[in-house]
Amino acid sequence: MSNLPWRHIAIEGPIGVGKTSLTNLLAKRFRGTKVLEDADNPFLDDFYKDKRGAAFRTELFFLLSRFDQQRQIAQRDLFTELILADYSFAKSKIFAHLTLDDSELMIYNRLYDLLLDQVPRPDLVIYLQANLDTLLKRIKKRGRAYEKAISSSYLQELSEAYSHYFYRYEETPLLVVNTNGIDFVHTPEHFEQLVEQVRNAQKGTQYYVPLGS
Repeated sequence: MSNLPWRHIAIEGPIGVGKTSLTNLLAKRFRGTKVLEDADNPFLDDFYKDKRGAAFRTELFFLLSRFDQQRQIAQRDLFTELILADYSFAKSKIFAHLTLDDSELMIYNRLYDLLLDQVPRPDLVIYLQANLDTLLKRIKKRGRAYEKAISSSYLQELSEAYSHYFYRYEETPLLVVNTNGIDFVHTPEHFEQLVEQVRNAQKGTQYYVPLGS
């Protein structure tokens, strides 16, 4: 049994911010069950190469893949198990609004709304933020082939879309973490300080801006 007051935590933020790294660290520390997004999307390469129609296929594939994973979470015993996910279902909508045209979005939103009722809501969402330079450095450092085509303008738009979404977010407790000046992967002290913030998170929205951020 974990000593976190939460049973289902989703970690969110733009590409490269450290969602999966934090998920792995928290799961190891608190013996949680990880739910990592399946990034194996057959349309992703075409999407980054800007091929016609690829965005719609990419977003639909991700939506259904995430829905399958979320349904599996709903079947688990959250009284005895800590679930840590490196995304929330809302990620689908954030990306779709950024990449789809109006007619595609109309179809997409209808499907999203149909699926949403069957998706479990996390107890806490941790939203990791970082500026563009930090995101670009982290993406370059991890060296994923399909991410080499990501433009800085797209990444900036994505960061702004996340900020816009979470600015009015009220569905669950929300912990917003500025990660510019911290390295919770390689600096244990930074990780421990973040764990304390997670442990003490309250209802509503809270902001954690570590010294140096």
